Amino acid sequence: MNRKYGIGIMSGTSLDGIDVVLIKIDGYGLDTNLHVVAFDTIPFNVELRNKIKKCISIKDSDSQLICSLNFELGHAFSNAVKVLCKKINFDVENIDFIGSHGQTIFHIPNDVGELKRSTLQIGEPAIIAYEIGCTVVSNFRTMDIAAGGQGAPLVPLSEYILYKSNKNRVLQNIGGIGNVTVIPKNSRLDDVFAFDTGPGNMIIDETVFRLTGEKYDKNGEIAARGKIIYRLLDDLMKNKYIYQSPPKTTGRELFGAQFVHKILKKCDNEKIEDIIATVTMFTAKSIEYNYKNYIEPKYTIEEVIIGGGGSYNNTLLSMMKDIMPNYKILTQEELGFSSESKEAIAFAILANETLEGSFGNIPAATGAYEKVILGNITPAPKKFI
Repeated sequence: MNRKYGIGIMSGTSLDGIDVVLIKIDGYGLDTNLHVVAFDTIPFNVELRNKIKKCISIKDSDSQLICSLNFELGHAFSNAVKVLCKKINFDVENIDFIGSHGQTIFHIPNDVGELKRSTLQIGEPAIIAYEIGCTVVSNFRTMDIAAGGQGAPLVPLSEYILYKSNKNRVLQNIGGIGNVTVIPKNSRLDDVFAFDTGPGNMIIDETVFRLTGEKYDKNGEIAARGKIIYRLLDDLMKNKYIYQSPPKTTGRELFGAQFVHKILKKCDNEKIEDIIATVTMFTAKSIEYNYKNYIEPKYTIEEVIIGGGGSYNNTLLSMMKDIMPNYKILTQEELGFSSESKEAIAFAILANETLEGSFGNIPAATGAYEKVILGNITPAPKKFI
């Protein structure tokens, strides 16, 4: 087998920072073998984080800002790779390829009036290819949309490769958005399906920031002190997306700052910890509803494996265990994996699939007409005399 060193770069909707993973990989598809060499999250500085938030805001964004940020993020992604490699004393010249998801600016999974199904991720791959000196695969979602899909979720292929077993497994990622991959026991790849369950950390983080100035509720400590405001929870659970049947995807355009603004307008006289406890329970309840209505009718869930930043919110995990007592709920760490690195690993794997000429989407997850090769390839710069 031809062993390669690959980098995966992920900057998600939670805007925590840049996740970077270095893997050693050989083979592709179901014959993939990989070893995680190193992983790190490089936090966004306040200025860059605010620029991203401005760009993803319909109210505040403009084309000039997006144009500039595309290149600024390219440099930030390149720097993140250099930081990781320097930390472990790994020469960047030994990197064979990079898979960069980019920063999502907007995602429209279905036609809405005059707006066409589309998606936009930025973080100029030419900058990364030039700065690091290797081939970069990026822009993974567009080909799936061209093939009739929603461009998401794209992690199911890597999850099937890494987690297939003799149990009915559900992999729940809780990043900014919650998304689930269903891997039936002893299944074929075509049996796998996936969709976004609704909000993950996005509403919790934005609520915490507006009420306390903190970036997030560390370990769920604020929510743990609060009581559920049931009138608010009932109102939140009426959101149409929660009841929409799969395939479905969502993002900051639905559950972002404007959504939180509407929540807080209804909570003038409520305690901060009660509001945060309630939006935390909203994430848990939206996950439960989707399991009960869109997974359980097909498969009896045996294991739920939690990944993403939400797996470190102890209150959220406790809520999930309380309202779903029949499920064995585990974290990635309990299986020897990292909750934070999962998506970065996924895009390193997808980049490898692309470079091997193999498909990266699962139509049952995205709604695409067929399996397609994902991403755009930016070649390594060549020296000319």
